[in-house]
Amino acid sequence: MIIAVPVKGGLLSQHFGHCESFRLFHTDKDKNILRNEDLTPPPHEPGVLPKWLAEQKANVIITGGMGMHAQQLFAQNGIEVVLGAPAGDPLCIAEEWLKGSLESGANPCDH
Repeated sequence: MIIAVPVKGGLLSQHFGHCESFRLFHTDKDKNILRNEDLTPPPHEPGVLPKWLAEQKANVIITGGMGMHAQQLFAQNGIEVVLGAPAGDPLCIAEEWLKGSLESGANPCDH
């Protein structure tokens, strides 16, 4: 499994489309993180990031907020969307999600 986390200033970005990079966490079948990599995304335009992350083989995106259209595009690309994550350390957030203990809040995006 590959978990994608949008990063801005070293922390999870509250809006995936405004991030500086994506940190991809590669896991094994036992939900252990094997490695991670930082990738610079293409310029943000509607529909680009869901397709690009699908090309990177991402299975899940964990973010603070995302508009409804983007959520639909991720679903069409077979990528699970986890919304309302706090702006924190991407590794800790990915580990908490893998353990089922990630506390998330409301989706701050309204578009």
